Formats: sequence, C-alpha cells, structure tokens
Amino acid sequence: MAKMPTVKDVAEHAGVSVGTVSRVLSGEAAVKPVLREKVNNAISALGYRPNVTARALRTSRTDVIGLVVPDITNPFFAQLAASIERAALECGHSLMLASSHNDSEAEQSHVSAFLDRAVRGIIVVASSDGSGLDLPASVPVISLDRRFGTFPLVSTNHAQAATLIADHLYGLGHRRIAYIAGPTDTEAGRMRKEAFVSRMDGFAKTGEAVDLEIAYGRFDYESGERIARNLLSRPAQDRPTAIAAASDQQAIGALRAARDLKIDVPRKLSVTGFDDISLANLVVPRLTTIRQPADMLARRAVSLLLAEPPGTADETVDGSLIVRGSSGPCPQPKADITGHTN
Repeated sequence: MAKMPTVKDVAEHAGVSVGTVSRVLSGEAAVKPVLREKVNNAISALGYRPNVTARALRTSRTDVIGLVVPDITNPFFAQLAASIERAALECGHSLMLASSHNDSEAEQSHVSAFLDRAVRGIIVVASSDGSGLDLPASVPVISLDRRFGTFPLVSTNHAQAATLIADHLYGLGHRRIAYIAGPTDTEAGRMRKEAFVSRMDGFAKTGEAVDLEIAYGRFDYESGERIARNLLSRPAQDRPTAIAAASDQQAIGALRAARDLKIDVPRKLSVTGFDDISLANLVVPRLTTIRQPADMLARRAVSLLLAEPPGTADETVDGSLIVRGSSGPCPQPKADITGHTN
C-alpha cells in the first residue's frame, strides 16, 4: 500500500516550512497569497488529506464552517452557498450545509449539530427575525442576509437597493404601481418594502403622487404569480402599470401571470425583481432587478468569521440596478377620434 503523504511531504513539495503548511491548513489569514497558492498546489499534486479528527482533538475545532440557509431550493441562497464554499476553500476550510426549510426549530437543531461537530464557526441566514439561541462564546457566528439572533450581520443595503427600483419605475412615468412585499417577519422583507414606500411618498411631496398598492407574500414563485394574477385580472384602467417584487422569484411568477393573461411586458406592464438570480437573465423578457453581490457578501462573512478576533460589527454592501427588458415607459392612454383619452 502506498504511503499517505504527510505535512512534511507537502512542505518539501511546496518549498516552504512545515509551519507555513500548518498555518495554511488552519486558515490563518496572515499567510502570503503566493505561499498559500504553493501549499494548495502541493496538496492537490500529492493528494494530501488532513487528519481532521486528530486536529479537532488538538484544537477542539475542525477546519469546517457550518452554513444554515432557510431554503436551499431558493436560487439566491443556492448561489450564496456556492460563493461561501469557494471563499471557505480559499481559506483552507470546507463547508457543511444545512437547510432549515424556514423553520426556526430546525434551524436551531442544525446549529446545535454543528456545535457537536466542533465546527470552526457558523454562518446563518435566519428563517425569521425571532430565531436565535444562546451559543458558546468560543464559536463565532455571523448572520448573513437575514439577522440571526443578535449576531453581527453581513447583508446588502436593502433600503438603498429598494430605492433604486422606486427611482427607476417613477422615472419611467409609472404612477399606478403595485409592490409585492416579502414576509414581514424578516428584516430584509420589511426594509425593502419600507424604503420603497418611503421613496414613493417622497415623490408625492415634490412631484406627482403615486397610486401605490401593497400585497404581501413569501419570497417564492407561487406568491408572485398568485398576487399578480389578482392584480392583473382587473379592467385595464384599474390595474397597475408596474409591479415591483421583493424577490426575483416573485417577479418571475408575476411574468408568468402576465403571459397567461396576455398582457405584454414591458409595453403594457413593467415588472422588476430583487436578487439577480441566474434565471433573471434567462426568462423572457429578461428581468430588470437588483443585483445582490453574492460573492462579496460571502467573502466578507467568511472573513469576519475567521478573523482573530471574529468581527462583531454589521456590514452592508450596496446593491446595483440591472436594467433589462421587463421594464419600460408607462403605457400612454389611447386617444379616440374625438381627441378624448380612454
């Protein structure tokens, strides 16, 4: 049987000290990138596999990061998990993933299971604002996108991003707008809605008033389709000319409802989303949305988690408006032969 490569073998292959290899394996941020790359290349070339169990016995923790998301079938959370895994690997850590299915009890059970496995730290995208539990101070925890308990949060600036959508639709001339909000038990859902409403209220004070209607749903396709179908089944003069959704899934559901009702997007109706999931650039028409910088959010969360000492302050990153084919100028009423509009 071939001899398994050791840390010493990796060090010799990379041309570095055993201590440098150990620091790379433990995820220390102070290691120079060029040395980290040499070590990682040597690990790949030799097929070296660290003895995680032995290291855990020595250090009381493994080189594993635990991640809990509310719903792994949600494309945004899937993209976020992939970005976190890449960021963790770059720091010499692997990822253990769990989905809470938007259940706070399941979420707490997953966190407890991670603690039993001596993870290096835990990143949680909370199921709701009320979730959270007492955890040992020795295990760092970072909230991502949605706050978990009282732990520091890394997220998109939801208020800033929602304002970009409001400005976009108002600038296109829309004055009858429906907003499909997310769950009220999430900070992200509330912030997006409140900022959008506040911006529209501000326009009414300085320009033309907006007839704004709010509907509440989950961040999923079904909510968007169901709510949009109700809104768009009204007579043309009573239905919105634009629908702003709090998630891309809701917005794609709204596009489906418009298509079923034979309402042309964007000539008769504009639709916008939030997240910029991969599907947003594939649907027809392609979706105007807010891009959440998943890679940047993931890197910041992992960096704060592995810092010595771990980060304790909230961090926000601005979102950006991505204009595609699903939004356009407000449709103008047609004039009859007498010059009256209808």
